[in-house]
Amino acid sequence: MRAQIGIIGAGPAGLMLAHLLNRRGIESVIIESRSREEIERTIRAGVLEQMTVDLLNETGAGERMMKMGMFHKGIEIRFNGKRRRIDMHELTGGKYVTIYPQHEVIKDLISARVKSGGEMYFSVSNVRLSDLDTAEPTITYLNENQEEEEIICDYIAGCDGFHGPSRQSIPADIRREYQKIYPYSWLGILAEAPPSAPELIYAHHEDGFALHSTRTPEIQRFYLQVDPADCIEDWSDERIWEKLRLRLSTDDEWRLIEGPVIQKNIVPMRSFICDPMQYGRLFLAGDAAHIVPPTGAKGLNLAMADVQVLAGALHDYYANGETRRLERYSAVCLRRIWKAERFSWYMTSMLHRHHHDSPFDYQIQLAELDHATSSKAAAQSLAENYVGLPLELEEQPLSVI
Repeated sequence: MRAQIGIIGAGPAGLMLAHLLNRRGIESVIIESRSREEIERTIRAGVLEQMTVDLLNETGAGERMMKMGMFHKGIEIRFNGKRRRIDMHELTGGKYVTIYPQHEVIKDLISARVKSGGEMYFSVSNVRLSDLDTAEPTITYLNENQEEEEIICDYIAGCDGFHGPSRQSIPADIRREYQKIYPYSWLGILAEAPPSAPELIYAHHEDGFALHSTRTPEIQRFYLQVDPADCIEDWSDERIWEKLRLRLSTDDEWRLIEGPVIQKNIVPMRSFICDPMQYGRLFLAGDAAHIVPPTGAKGLNLAMADVQVLAGALHDYYANGETRRLERYSAVCLRRIWKAERFSWYMTSMLHRHHHDSPFDYQIQLAELDHATSSKAAAQSLAENYVGLPLELEEQPLSVI
């Protein structure tokens, strides 16, 4: 099989890249190790930046999002029993975030792919990449019937996540990987209950961090900071609700609305970046190239930014043979990625309880929370990062003051 672009992975990055390329008349083939049913039913968080919302709408994939999504103009930060609201809408000149689960975005993009007639193969295995530094890079895999298939491409997009084969296909002596493992994990639950608040709540407490998010008007998402060594069996529903009530508590009469827990899991926290994000005719996008802790809500949004840069660079190549933007793909993406990593690290460090810190360190953390929520300049910086920094499709010179 021949294709202009071979895309490994049918997550948000791979599907949106194929969607953008199709709109530019560039053909692609998507392969995915999971079944369509599995990726559409895996419930994932979805806090969409303004840029992502605009992209889905502009490309015709945002109709369901605009009907089902919840539009939040602010977030609430709690500490020492206080409730402080960051008015993102006012501080950013009218921007907001949209709560719309990632699996719903995937459904919308798969539907768009099916309508376009683009090729897409699920349940593949044993994916291998070869000849990446030649004019005909190749993807070899086993289809769902365990028959070997081959795709000869002009370019390959590795959108196959942290554990996929794409990043590992970049020679180790070329790859530089940056990683930070945080000394805590998140225990997440889905609960059948109405929302206890109109917007997301980020809570810092002496006992640990907690987050109240939402999925639908009937389903809420909660997270608790836990020890990385904890097992899910250690956490009964009663213990989870007890900790949530404690960590989300305030000095006023706010009350947490509880309900049946329908899902729970523990997720490790880490930051990760691969540099470069390209080798020969292979380009990485999304979680294949970078991981952020979920505190800053940047994962899906960074993937959408990556593929916009890549789609524009590929269009330059097919429209006029120009490769400058392809050559600068890593440099353009990584500038935005490092800023998102910084913000995610900042939110994570500011909100989580660091139990090995000294009393001095703890008071500094409380002072940072107070400053971030009482200073207009600090709150504006937080808001601008949360709703999403501007997308740069080409490398920009650093300004010198």
